[in-house]
Amino acid sequence: MPSYLPLFTKALTDSWRSTLGWALGLTAACMLYLPIFPSIGGSSQMQDLINALPAGMTKALNYDQIATGPGYTQATLFGLIGFLLMSMASVSWGAGAVGGDEESGLLELTLAHSVTRIQVVWERALALLVRVAVLSAVVFLLVLGLNGPSQLKIDVGHLFGATVLFASLALLSGTAALCFGALTGRKVYGIAAGAAVAVIGYVFNAVGRQSPDVGWLLNLSPYHWAYGNSPVANGADWGAATGLLGISAALIVIAALALKRRDVGV
Repeated sequence: MPSYLPLFTKALTDSWRSTLGWALGLTAACMLYLPIFPSIGGSSQMQDLINALPAGMTKALNYDQIATGPGYTQATLFGLIGFLLMSMASVSWGAGAVGGDEESGLLELTLAHSVTRIQVVWERALALLVRVAVLSAVVFLLVLGLNGPSQLKIDVGHLFGATVLFASLALLSGTAALCFGALTGRKVYGIAAGAAVAVIGYVFNAVGRQSPDVGWLLNLSPYHWAYGNSPVANGADWGAATGLLGISAALIVIAALALKRRDVGV
């Protein structure tokens, strides 16, 4: 009986431990941050703390929104610790998908079987997408479960849209890592590219919010495309989600074409 999507299946089975580990990390982040909101949200002490911080720092971290449940969830989970964990997971998987295998010599062994180079890229990209989707679903369910007990008052539709953007943003970093790994055959270059997408996007958003003079940086920030309108509070910008996913798709195509045309292991 033929095996369908063999590389996709193997990528998922080989990485189930790391997927579980990242899921536990995101679970810990949700359980650490969200349940404490009732004791700080809307309190005078919290407002005094926000007022005491430099205005630039408050804007950079989106702490000007944390007096409300949706704003607090956006700033602390989706915009900071969750973004960090998801980006790290996606970049590590993307960089290892092609570049990591080529460095270890496993890619040549894989290609010796009846698979094409394009198949290697798209099946492993599909595995990356599924793992990112699984982690995002975990976050969605956790926030949904804590919404009532933690008095967050988040609209379920807005939460779903924010989670889609959360996944799309992480996937962009992961596909950038996959693309540069396929272009160069080196995992470290994939990690550098994926991390650059995440870090530069975050920095451009933080700096661009400081002054109208540098506001043009926001147009170059994938982080701002996803979170500029605070989707947990206001709903998703579906155009931004489509754009992020479209860029990820283009990066996968570039990766497939690059791997098809160059020598492997050289």
